[in-house]
Amino acid sequence: MLRSRQTIAPDLFTFHSSRMRMRKVTKEELVAMDRQADRCAEELSDAEVDVIGYACLVAIMSMGPGYHREAEERLGSIARRNHAPTELVSSAGALIEGLRALRAQRVAMITPYMKPLTRLVAEYIEGEGIRVNDALSLEIADNIAVGERDPRALIDIFPKLDSREADVIVLSACVQMPSLEAIPLIEASCGKPVISAAVCTVYAMLKRLGLPARVPNAGALLSGDF
Repeated sequence: MLRSRQTIAPDLFTFHSSRMRMRKVTKEELVAMDRQADRCAEELSDAEVDVIGYACLVAIMSMGPGYHREAEERLGSIARRNHAPTELVSSAGALIEGLRALRAQRVAMITPYMKPLTRLVAEYIEGEGIRVNDALSLEIADNIAVGERDPRALIDIFPKLDSREADVIVLSACVQMPSLEAIPLIEASCGKPVISAAVCTVYAMLKRLGLPARVPNAGALLSGDF
């Protein structure tokens, strides 16, 4: 999305990454993965980046209500101690921020998670005052398999989701599960804003950088209107 934005705006981006290990998307592995976040924040702050994104939604949301605030503050303090103050965005916090920007009161969402993890995500969102009307779990435990999915497959899956009363559709409540190609198509067909955890993360990053939240073909949230 940020590379795509470079085709319509003068801002240029460099990308730096540090990985928290996880193979199976289970509560136990997510907890173990989250423990590695401090190391990653310190490594990334060595590059003096302008913004760090904690790009795993369920790792945050599975840790309990409101945990994104604690994680963002802790990881930001690690960067400051390394003499590299930076903005800190979590995908979990960014999803809530994106939903609020769209004034969503009710959402319907698709996740790749097993049903118990999807319930945790739904409870987390509802704890932030946004109702989850329906949630569809694809029940894929293997993290590699989640990343290998065809984003356009969501076009055929979407009709199984009850989105009639939803204000906003969360097409992928997971940064790992690709959805970008399907977002503008489903948005056009249903007439409602369609977002993903990744779209919201980019939105939050651009806002922290003081840049217009505009990316071509990425849905309403990144239209530049919010």
